[in-house]
Amino acid sequence: MAFAPDTFSAMTDDQRATPTALLREEHELIVRVAGALGVRLAGHNELDYDNLDRCVTFFRLYADACHHGKEEEMLFPALGANGLPQEAGPIAVMLMEHDEGRRLVQAMADSAKAARGGEPGAHEALVAASLGFVDLITTHIAKENSILFEMADQVIEGSDRHDLLAAYEGTADHRYEGHSKADLEQLGQEIVRNWGAPDQHP
Repeated sequence: MAFAPDTFSAMTDDQRATPTALLREEHELIVRVAGALGVRLAGHNELDYDNLDRCVTFFRLYADACHHGKEEEMLFPALGANGLPQEAGPIAVMLMEHDEGRRLVQAMADSAKAARGGEPGAHEALVAASLGFVDLITTHIAKENSILFEMADQVIEGSDRHDLLAAYEGTADHRYEGHSKADLEQLGQEIVRNWGAPDQHP
């Protein structure tokens, strides 16, 4: 099941009470922003560096600090407490891909700065890093939704589920370099409106 970025508050209590509902909802917006970036890169040689900078901010603060932060600090430990090791298997793969995503987003930021300054080869490096990230994050999210999150919804129950949902709730007022989660969601929605993206439901 996938949720549009503005529908989490409209879900029933039972829908919100699954261990992965909030994370799936965040996945929706991340995939739409990645889709918008992919469409822009596929169809244009001239890049909008301002919007690319917004993408870097969104991926770094929303996809990584906000979303991956909840997975790494809350969901994955809860899965570990229910018998799924973090050093091997699907969690280890997800953690490796989180690290690779961080590397690619940093490469996007560095090459965008170089491209703005006219550095030779920077444009090509920016396109390669950006397309690499789009491919990584879309396949990563598809794997999480269809494999790891399905496992989490089945094995995290009772007090463990209650504690996990309370931990999510506790992040509501977090700031990410001065931005609230709502600010970053608005940023993502603006990127999609500016560039457009095909409907995607991982």
